[in-house]
Amino acid sequence: MCLILLAYRVHPRYPLILAANRDEFYQRPTVPAAFWESEPRLLAGRDLKSGGTWLGVSRTGRIAALSNFRDPARIRENTPSRGGLVTDFLLGNLPPAEYLKMLRQRSQNYNGFNIIFGDRKNLFVYSNRGEVPPQLPPGIHGLSNHLLDTPWPKVTLGKKALAEILSHGKQPAVEEIFALLADRSLPDDGLLPDTGVGLETERLLAPLFISGPTYGTRSSTLIMIDENALVTFSERTYNRMSGQNVTATIHFSIED
Repeated sequence: MCLILLAYRVHPRYPLILAANRDEFYQRPTVPAAFWESEPRLLAGRDLKSGGTWLGVSRTGRIAALSNFRDPARIRENTPSRGGLVTDFLLGNLPPAEYLKMLRQRSQNYNGFNIIFGDRKNLFVYSNRGEVPPQLPPGIHGLSNHLLDTPWPKVTLGKKALAEILSHGKQPAVEEIFALLADRSLPDDGLLPDTGVGLETERLLAPLFISGPTYGTRSSTLIMIDENALVTFSERTYNRMSGQNVTATIHFSIED
């Protein structure tokens, strides 16, 4: 993932609303979100190159989402796939607080990452590139390729827009949230971060929705969990070659 927006205990009906864009090379093989045949309790997309996922939710209400930390000077070859961290949590039985301890022990084996994970009772956030308060407080949060709530333009814009959509306390407007995730507006150069990739690449990566020649937003996902433990999982996948978008929505109730 390259953008995760989260409304946690903000909306009166939906304690958890997560909206995210997955940005990836177009040639990287991917399966759209579905319940996995090999793991029927897991609803997620699948990275066919490494076998993991970037975002998912389980039938028992475990949820996790990952973003890479942009730090090209520290990238190492032959490290484990970071997507495995998501599936390990979603398919495991460790309580979130115990999984956090495990992450701290294993994190230096991986290239830079951020992960949000937890369940309906508690959400945690962890990065192996900087200290952040581990337990997520209620509010509107944003995560891109730096630490949680770092005020990059796309994070600031996304948080503000999501807060506005939810401000009236009514049923969240799904199409408004997808429209927010599809925003391609480019901020001024003076607002862009300097992450060591050069100005041209910073411009390419700056919008909420990225559309480059070989790399860009592959899918947008909206997960809403309501007060009665009903999960609504909507994914919109983008085919750059055909220009067609496909939206699929799955509903299920969390198992006790």
